[in-house]
Amino acid sequence: MKILMVLTSHDQLGNTGKKTGFWLEEFAAPYYVFKDAGADITLASPKGGQPPIDPKSDDPGAQTDATRRFQGDPAARAALASTLTLDQVKAEDFDAIFYPGGHGPLWDLAEDKRSAALIEQFDRAGKPVGAVCHAPAVFRHTRGADGEPLVKGKEVTGFTNSEEEAVQLTKVVPFLVEDMLKANGGRFTRGEDWASHVVIAGRLVTGQNPASSDAAAQALLKMLK
Repeated sequence: MKILMVLTSHDQLGNTGKKTGFWLEEFAAPYYVFKDAGADITLASPKGGQPPIDPKSDDPGAQTDATRRFQGDPAARAALASTLTLDQVKAEDFDAIFYPGGHGPLWDLAEDKRSAALIEQFDRAGKPVGAVCHAPAVFRHTRGADGEPLVKGKEVTGFTNSEEEAVQLTKVVPFLVEDMLKANGGRFTRGEDWASHVVIAGRLVTGQNPASSDAAAQALLKMLK
């Protein structure tokens, strides 16, 4: 069971002068769900090397069992520090692909043609594709075999407009995940703000927010068993 996890390389929060990146919990929780199930995990990002961790997700108040486990896991930290570039990975070598969120993907992965091609290849091969929180941004330009947006007609979720409003970044982000998924024809569903909510549509798994990262990974794993 080989799983490819793709992280953002983008570390600038718009024009605010503040840093962003991937959300640590949204990487750590799925990583250990997959690891504990015996999966062989490969990490990749647009630029390769160490992807930027959103500093807010490193705050003491944002820590979870998974993030604490990661901090004490030298092998996992070394793997994260040496991600492959998207040019170095092929869909045919993996059984599933998973995207952790954080605000970073809105700028780079949402527009990355290599990422879109990978997702489309996984989709055509009937392999599971998962994305949590802001990571459904990666479906902005992806197409199904019929040439229509990949999410069209499918139940999907992602970081909601009201959650973006709560973190006061509505005017900072290049687009809102909820609005984009709806514009692409996705049937957007949501739970309460900050509560776990995961949607499965065929081989596509989406999670709404950081609280959904564990359940989204479990749903993807179930498809592989």
